Amino acid sequence: MKFAFSTLGVPGLPLSQVLRLAVAHGYHGVELRAHPEEPVHPGLSPDERTETAAAFKAAGVEVLGLAGYARVAAPGSDEAVIEEIRALAGLARDLGAPFVRVFPGGADGQSPDEADAVAARRLAVAAEFAADLGVRVLLETHDSHRTGADATRVLGLVGHRQVGALWDVMHTWLGGEQPQETYAALAPYLGYVQVKDIASADDTTPLALGAGVLPLAECVEVLTRHEWDGWLCWEYEKRWYEAAEPLEGLLDAGRAHLGRLLNDSA
Repeated sequence: MKFAFSTLGVPGLPLSQVLRLAVAHGYHGVELRAHPEEPVHPGLSPDERTETAAAFKAAGVEVLGLAGYARVAAPGSDEAVIEEIRALAGLARDLGAPFVRVFPGGADGQSPDEADAVAARRLAVAAEFAADLGVRVLLETHDSHRTGADATRVLGLVGHRQVGALWDVMHTWLGGEQPQETYAALAPYLGYVQVKDIASADDTTPLALGAGVLPLAECVEVLTRHEWDGWLCWEYEKRWYEAAEPLEGLLDAGRAHLGRLLNDSA
């Protein structure tokens, strides 16, 4: 498996420094938070896109994916959501990133059937232009569709190879799903896995990997047993928790912890 970290853990850090951290601490790739307050976002000019792709290539670091904020089940205009995904997919193509992350985003008062149908309709459209661009759109296990079972209700309706799943291990755990259950649901669709750690269900402040309660060992064991050979991306949510310890000082230990989990499960 390959290891990456998300720029959510180093909010606003210049790209040159993000790449320096990745190289110095032995990470194969970076998940880029695609937001206007970050160095990489859909508003980049063609020249800026070319320069960004060249910087990653020169550093020998891969762009794992773009973490976007489109909410595919949310009430409102289909067109606005689809255009948001289209912009992200175009940026991903220009940067050589294989994946774009979207959220479910179903609203309170929306029935599960309605949320599933809205999300599937929009993702089916996105699948077509994603295929043309050579990018996969991944629905994260999050918010209204927290578990693997929730996500696969939508993905089964879409039925297109260019739309898959992003397994956020915290949300599936909070949803009461065991790692084996999540993997069984998501296996046909799985793009990559976001790992993290927290103190408890009531305190989701990010911790160093292995310092909290999330079943990381079980997740890695399940993936290894099924010979899944993809990406583990550490999503350390420093952006939302200012008091959390800086990610920079945790990167070596985090990579070592993931390596031990892989060795133990081999």
